[in-house]
Amino acid sequence: MPASASVPARVHPLAVAARLIVLALVAALTLIATRDPGQLRWIALLLVAALPAFFAPDHRIAAPIGRFAEAAVVGLAAGSVAVAANGTIAAGFGAEAILPYLVVPLLTAGLQRRATEGAALLGVATVAMVAGGLVVGDGDTVILQPGYLAACGQWLVLGAIITFAADTMRQLMTPVENKPQPYAEATRLLTQLRSVARSLPGATLDPGGISEHLLEELRQVAPGHRAAVLSASGGGRLVVLAQTGAERVDWEVTLDADSAIADAWASQQPQTASRSQARSHQGGDASSLVVPLVAGVRTIGLVILEADVPSAYPSAVVAQVTEVTGPAALRLEAALLFDDVRSLATNEERQRLAREIHDGVAQELVMVGYGIDNAQATLPEGADETAEELRTLRGEVTRVITELRLSLFELRSEVDRNGGLAAAIAEYARTLGTSAGLRVHFTFDESTARLPAATEAELLRIAQEAITNARKHAGASNLWVTCTVDPPYAQIEVTDDGKGFADDRPDGRYGLAIMAERAERIRGRLEIRPRHPSGTTVAVVLGTSARRDSVRDSVSAPEGE
Repeated sequence: MPASASVPARVHPLAVAARLIVLALVAALTLIATRDPGQLRWIALLLVAALPAFFAPDHRIAAPIGRFAEAAVVGLAAGSVAVAANGTIAAGFGAEAILPYLVVPLLTAGLQRRATEGAALLGVATVAMVAGGLVVGDGDTVILQPGYLAACGQWLVLGAIITFAADTMRQLMTPVENKPQPYAEATRLLTQLRSVARSLPGATLDPGGISEHLLEELRQVAPGHRAAVLSASGGGRLVVLAQTGAERVDWEVTLDADSAIADAWASQQPQTASRSQARSHQGGDASSLVVPLVAGVRTIGLVILEADVPSAYPSAVVAQVTEVTGPAALRLEAALLFDDVRSLATNEERQRLAREIHDGVAQELVMVGYGIDNAQATLPEGADETAEELRTLRGEVTRVITELRLSLFELRSEVDRNGGLAAAIAEYARTLGTSAGLRVHFTFDESTARLPAATEAELLRIAQEAITNARKHAGASNLWVTCTVDPPYAQIEVTDDGKGFADDRPDGRYGLAIMAERAERIRGRLEIRPRHPSGTTVAVVLGTSARRDSVRDSVSAPEGE
């Protein structure tokens, strides 16, 4: 199929109406000036010439040809109308009745930024006016009449002004778009977001809290046995923001599977099914309803409702559910966007601090160490006491440099969207355990489903703080790290066999406060308890305990890893 055939002609109603009005005007003026109905043949010719403008205004060939035909007809008609009007309007001024139509093709070309075509139209109109004056006036009457020359000259000048001023007029008519600088626009939007967040119920933009509130609302509309809110993650997978039910559910979280979840996400329409959308379902009667959460044109999440009875979600219930989920989609999108902005800002700040420490304090400490080495090398014989002090000082500088390097590693550690939370915690614990001579024992029980990225980041920071405290202050020989993830449930435990948690440490309360704040931010709880016979357990728990019958991968790393 040709390209032109696939694009329908666009008719512009306002342009058509304007042309018809001008045609009617010049027809009335011509009839009044000449009192000769026969002169209306020029109006008929103009109407024929204007047909491309009516039905193919954007055609690259027909539209310009139509405009040139209009200019030529106006020019030829000027002489005929001037002669016919001599009985009522003397000296050739009767051409003024038909010449106003010349503005139409010139203005059209000008508004389409066709300055060259406008100049050509003026040339065609000038030649046509001369030809019309010569032919109709027998060579020595109309073309030489002052009124005819004045009328033609006047409209040619006006046409030239219109042609070359149309682009300026177009710019003046176009609304000015403010294009603020990116950082200024970001500041404005973030300021508005902060004001809006403070005015929201609970002054929070927490995706998990909003999702739980949505499930509570839906429970009143469509009771069931299981329900969940899922949102998009990376790699075409979904993450569980909140869920309800007697047991934890291993939902289908991939969008390329043959499921109502994938269909609802792609179609942006509610989907019902006569089977469960959970991979851990044991079989039997089940009905499921999957409703997409659509904000604008983008799907930002899904609501899954399930009942262990057939046909639990008729069309009336679906309509009631969509009435609730519609407004909730906008709230959830705002919370997810806020989470993204906060995560980006936090990660950027951590990377900036890591660069500054590496390029600043760390390099200066290395130079101090080199200076101490040089001082030791140049000590005179017999300065044993000074040499011992320098060795002690060199050891302390080496310790501080090691701590800085570990701090840089902590700042740069992130949860890989492909590796998962357990892998990130294991890498950090292994690195710090090796530096401190600890035997690290890992136990992982991680579902294939993922937690939201912001939640995983906070859990990683809590685990890092707990591992760092055990390495620095516990004096332990062993470190046990347990990671259980079954979204939206998660539990991270860090246990050591050291001397226990001492509240009198200068940084004890501060580190504990940081971990508690992070746990509260993700609606989790921090637990610190003694280990028998010695040591401390620091645990962060998110959600309620998991009870699943499905088999999950469990890895126990050998000692020393």
